[in-house]
Amino acid sequence: MIGRLNHVAIAVPDLQAAAEQYRNTLGAEVGAPQDEPDHGVTVVFITLPNTKIELLYPLGEDSPIQGFLDKNPAGGIHHICYEVEDILAARDKLKATGARVLGTGEPKIGAHGKPVLFLHPKDFNGCLVELEQV
Repeated sequence: MIGRLNHVAIAVPDLQAAAEQYRNTLGAEVGAPQDEPDHGVTVVFITLPNTKIELLYPLGEDSPIQGFLDKNPAGGIHHICYEVEDILAARDKLKATGARVLGTGEPKIGAHGKPVLFLHPKDFNGCLVELEQV
């Protein structure tokens, strides 16, 4: 059901400093900041040869990333994202096995302009999982 690893998301307390670190220290291709108000985040994508890194920074007072940073002030890995061909079929199969889909259970449009869902970390070894339809 799951396909390739789309990205690893890292919550950061300083988006500009983190982007500069990837660009200047690691020599990575770093995209421009992109506000995602529906998700309460500003993101920067870092393109690697085989996947992407998504830097996450809080956007707005109700940002879920702010809660993560309150618990982890230095930042850290927030979630991993896998690609799926049919997000509704994947959701239905996962729910049938007892996995919990966060939010309403309906896909939202993510930072790549494609439907996404998040799965409860307690159902996946403590890791928040995002699914993105390709």
